[in-house]
Amino acid sequence: MNQRARLSKIRRIQENRPPRVLDLFSGCGGFSLGFVGAGFRVVGAVELDPLAAKSHALNFCKGLTAKQLEMHAKPRDITRVEPEELVQDLSLGRPVDAVDVIIGGPPCQAFARVGRAKLRELASHPRAFLKDPRSNLYLRFLRYVEKLQPLALVMENVPDALNYGGHNIAEETCEVLDEMGYVPRYTLLNSVFYGVPQMRERMFLIAYAKELEVDVCFPQPTHWIALPRGYEGSRSVALKTIGATLFNDSYYTDAPQPTRNGHPAVTARQALQDLPSITVHLNGGLKRGARRFDSWMPYSNGSPLGEYTRSMREWPGFDSPQGLRDHVIRSLPRDYKIFRRMNAGDQYPEAFLHASKLFEEHLGKEAASGNHIRPGTSRYDRLKSEFVPPYDPSKFPNKWRKMEADLPARTLMAHLGKDSYSHIHYDSRQARTISVREAARLQSFPDGFLFAGTMNPAFRQIGNAVPPLIARAIARQVLKALGGESAC
Repeated sequence: MNQRARLSKIRRIQENRPPRVLDLFSGCGGFSLGFVGAGFRVVGAVELDPLAAKSHALNFCKGLTAKQLEMHAKPRDITRVEPEELVQDLSLGRPVDAVDVIIGGPPCQAFARVGRAKLRELASHPRAFLKDPRSNLYLRFLRYVEKLQPLALVMENVPDALNYGGHNIAEETCEVLDEMGYVPRYTLLNSVFYGVPQMRERMFLIAYAKELEVDVCFPQPTHWIALPRGYEGSRSVALKTIGATLFNDSYYTDAPQPTRNGHPAVTARQALQDLPSITVHLNGGLKRGARRFDSWMPYSNGSPLGEYTRSMREWPGFDSPQGLRDHVIRSLPRDYKIFRRMNAGDQYPEAFLHASKLFEEHLGKEAASGNHIRPGTSRYDRLKSEFVPPYDPSKFPNKWRKMEADLPARTLMAHLGKDSYSHIHYDSRQARTISVREAARLQSFPDGFLFAGTMNPAFRQIGNAVPPLIARAIARQVLKALGGESAC
């Protein structure tokens, strides 16, 4: 039955019909967008967060009826929704016929407590996940693969998935996929080598049904930069478990290497320079509270348009030729003067020193006017709190960072939903953290991509997403394989 279902899907794709994608743990849809950009059709998604699920539906269910849109925007808990139920809800036909490709990034937090034995149990007992009260999310991903029989699947996760609590999650998952009839491989890829203006290292796992008779190949880099030492160090830590398994035919494969002949990496300035400056906060015109996306803002007149910025404005199906609605920032009045003083690349220890210096300068001005403010007084403490952040610089060295204009950004995280200090704008004249749209640009989301909710949820959705440009590069590689071309 499994082989017949896969062969039927191969014939369908040979008839030049677009491969159908199901996105698990979809978030707002960065992975989906990359696959759509490569010619795939997204037929459904599973996402627990209500606003992220709504964002996904808004962007990938255009033209559907209100009832259909509501069904696609429904948040779903993958530990409770069976594949058959999802297929029925979305009117996709029979489960084994409904999906050609499954993509997603299942969180790995519970995995270390379950491990290889539980994963392998799935191959012979498809409902084994029900025995685990923690409903391990990798098991759920594999459950969907087992029931829907895709021709290909792509998984994404943090590099620590290769060395999580003593487990190499990718390696152990590949063992199960091999037993389920797939040819799997995994590696570490950095988005900056695929045109994303951000140095973001992630594990990617690709597996193809053995009926395709192709090998797994990862996309060739198109851009080049020498990565900072910290990224190489993180990679080395993640790969520690690989050395122990290489002699046992590991499923790991070295990533294709970028060359200096590639395009230079896209920098923060190249990604953001055409967006309007924001300075309203510097004269008290920005209040605290939720930021909604109901104010339209035109692009800056006369700003240079490079290849990257033009692609963000003109992405097919997600174009926004005149302006945007989500160029909003946080209100952080204590910190504007610190942001202005910070140098490119400064982190929290430097920011703390700048803040302390600003406070000392203010005390000096007060003293010069005959107003001496003594340490230990309530007035001194209150004034200090208006200048100096309360965090110990020895405990929070990476809490802040001012971006370097002529380098790609550092990794955006979901923590953006709580604060944006990790990405302070490189332009000292604007003295602020990045906006929602700037975060989206750094992740390679086009300007016409919609985010449901207000500012903080949108930041979180962006930080959690797979950058669409690296997703598209992988999708193009998968499309070749579905056509019987390994392209290794």
